[in-house]
Amino acid sequence: MNTYLQSSHRQKIIARIIVYPIFAILLCLTAVFTVAFLSGAPDLTMHKQTTYYSADGKKITHERHSQRKWVPLQNMSAYLIDATIAIEDKRFFEHKGFDVKRIMSAIYKDIKTRSLKEGASTLTQQYARSLYLSTEKTLTRKLKEAFYTIRLEMFYSKKEILEGYLNTVYYGYGAYGADEASEVYFAKPAKDLSLAEAAMIAGIPKGPTYYSPFNDEARAKNRQQLILRQMHAENMIGDKAYAMAANAPLQYANKESQNQTTNVSYFTDTVLHEAATILNLDRQAVKNGGFKIYTTLDQAEQKDLEAAVSKTIPGTSDIEIAAIAMDPKTGAIHALTGGKDHGESQFNRAIAAKRMPGSAFKPFLYYAALNRGYSPTTMLTSKPTAFQLADGKTYEPGNYNGYYANKPITLAQALALSDNIYAVKTNLYLGVDTLPKTAKKFGFTSHMPAVASLALGTAAVSLKEMVTGYGMLANGGKEVTAHTITKIIDPYGKTVYEQDFPTGKAVLNPKKTFILTELLTGMFDTSLNGYMSVTGATIADRLTRPYAGKSGTTDSDSWMIGYSPDLVTGVWTGYDDNRAMNKVVEHAYAKDVWADFMEEAHRGMPVHDFQAPKAWSLFPSIRKREKELLPFVQKVASCILKKAMNLTTFATSTMTKQNRYRKRNRKKDCLNVGLIYCSDNICASH
Repeated sequence: MNTYLQSSHRQKIIARIIVYPIFAILLCLTAVFTVAFLSGAPDLTMHKQTTYYSADGKKITHERHSQRKWVPLQNMSAYLIDATIAIEDKRFFEHKGFDVKRIMSAIYKDIKTRSLKEGASTLTQQYARSLYLSTEKTLTRKLKEAFYTIRLEMFYSKKEILEGYLNTVYYGYGAYGADEASEVYFAKPAKDLSLAEAAMIAGIPKGPTYYSPFNDEARAKNRQQLILRQMHAENMIGDKAYAMAANAPLQYANKESQNQTTNVSYFTDTVLHEAATILNLDRQAVKNGGFKIYTTLDQAEQKDLEAAVSKTIPGTSDIEIAAIAMDPKTGAIHALTGGKDHGESQFNRAIAAKRMPGSAFKPFLYYAALNRGYSPTTMLTSKPTAFQLADGKTYEPGNYNGYYANKPITLAQALALSDNIYAVKTNLYLGVDTLPKTAKKFGFTSHMPAVASLALGTAAVSLKEMVTGYGMLANGGKEVTAHTITKIIDPYGKTVYEQDFPTGKAVLNPKKTFILTELLTGMFDTSLNGYMSVTGATIADRLTRPYAGKSGTTDSDSWMIGYSPDLVTGVWTGYDDNRAMNKVVEHAYAKDVWADFMEEAHRGMPVHDFQAPKAWSLFPSIRKREKELLPFVQKVASCILKKAMNLTTFATSTMTKQNRYRKRNRKKDCLNVGLIYCSDNICASH
C-alpha cells in the first residue's frame, strides 16, 4: 500500500513538473498574442521625417527609409523574389513568422560547433528588425523583434511582408532595397534582372561587405552559385536555366560611380543620440518627430575621410575602423565614421566602443610630468626593467621589438620614439594616482585604474574621449566639448535648441601645453631617429605642414591621434572580437588613414604654426618687445627637442636678425618667458 502511494505521489510530482511549465508557457504565449492583437497593425511608414543639414545649411539626409521609392512586387524580377526566398527563408509561405525546424537545426549546429554563428531569422524577423530595431545582439532586442514579427504576421499578408522586406533590406554601397541595389550593381531596375544577376544580388544581404561583388567577386560568385543550386533543388528553375545562369558572365556597373555619395549614417546616428539627450526624447521620437537638425558636418571632410578609409582598408578585411575629425577650438565634429559599413553593422565604434589606447595615452602622462618638474631634457635610463610595485608584485613592461637605448634618454626622445620604460618610470615617480586625476582634466569619464601600466594606455577609453583630450592640447589648454548639433527646429518652426560657443575655460597650463605640443611634432621628424625610428616615420614624407600627434598600439588595437592648429583627428582600427592584429600592414592602417585624411582636409588652407602662449606679456619690462620675441619663443620648443636629442643646436645663424641677441641677453629672455637658459643658445623648460 505504501509503495503504491509513493508511486502515485511521484507520478503527481512528475506531472506537475511537466504540466505546470507547459501551462505557464501557453499562458505567456496567450498574453503575448493578446497584447499583439490589441496593439494593432504596426505602421510600415514613417510619419514626419527628421531632416539633417550640414554646417553650410545644405540638406544631407532624411532618415534612411524615407529616401527610397517603394517598388511593388510585380515590378521586381520573379527571379529575384525566388532567389531571395530560396536562400533566406525557403519555408516563408508555410510558417507564421518563425521557422521552428530551422531554429532547432540552428541550435543543434551551434551546440555541435560550440558557437553562436548559425542564424535562423525568417524574412519576417529580418523585416521587423530593419523597420523598428537595431542589429545589436541583446536579449531585449530579440524579444522586441519577436513581438513585432508576431504583429506583422497577424496583420499583413505574406505578399505585403515580402514586398516590404525587398524594399528595405540593405545591399551594401548605400543601397537600401532591391531596386536601388539593381541600379548600384547592374545599372538597371529590379524588374530587368536576369537570373544570374538576381542570384548575385540575393546573396548580398547576409553580409553586404563580405558578399559584395565590388569587394570580393570570387566570394560573391561562390554565394551566387550556392543560391542557383538551392533554386534548382527547390524546383524554382530547370536544368537548362540553371546551367545557363551558372555560366553567364556578369556586366557590373561602374564601381567608382557608387563612391561619389557621402555616407553619413554613423554621423547621423551620433546626431540622433545627441538630439535625444538634448530634447529628452527617445531616439524613435526624434526620428519620426519632423525636426530640422542643423549639424556640424563638413561634407567635403566627410568625403575625404571615407576616401581615405576606402583607399587604405581592403573591403575583404574583417578589420573595423572608427574616426573623428573635430575643430579643437569649438568642439564641432566635422567628420565621423563608426565602422566600414553601416548597413552591415550599426554599432558606432567612434562613440560607443571602448578600447585600450596604448601609447597614444602617453601625452596625458607627460603633461602631468611637465607640471611636476620635468623638462624636455629630463633623463631616465631606458633598459629592460622589473618594477617592484607597492603590492609586492613585479611589473616588467617592454619596448617595441625589444629595442632599448641602454643608457639615459630625454623626455623628448622618449616621446618621439615611444619608450615604454621611460613612461612607467615617470608614472611611478609622479605617483600612480596622478595620471587618473590628470585624465579627468582632459575630459575623460571612463574608469582609470591607478596602476603602473596606465602609463601605457591600459584603460579602455572611447575615441571621442581621446580626440577631445588631444583637442585641448591643440587649442592651448581650454575646455572643449565635442558635439554634432548647432540648432534644432521643431515641426512648427520654433527653435528649441541652439548651441552657443562660449570661450572654453582655461583648464591646462598654456606654457606646458605648448611645450608638449612641440614635443609631439617629434614623431614625424625622422632626423630624431635613434635606437628606434620615430613612430611617425612611415607617414612623415607625406605630410606638408606642421602636425603634432601620437600613435598607440596594443595586440588588438591601433591608434593615431594628431592635430594641426585647425583640426584634430583620431583614428582607431582593430577587430570587433579583439583578436590580435598579426599582420604588420594592419597596424599601419590607422596612421595611413590619418595622414591621407589630414592632408586632404587641409588642402588649400593656409599653413598655421602652433602659437606660443603670450605668457611673457605679464612682465611689464618686456611688454613692448612681444612682437620681437614671438619668433624666438615659437622656435623654443623645437630647439629643446633637437638639443634634447643631442642632434643639433639652435645656431645663431638660424635666427632672424631681430633675435640675434648677445649671450647674456639670451639668458634674460629665457627667464622672462618662463624658461631657463641652458647653453648653446638653448632655452629649456623649468
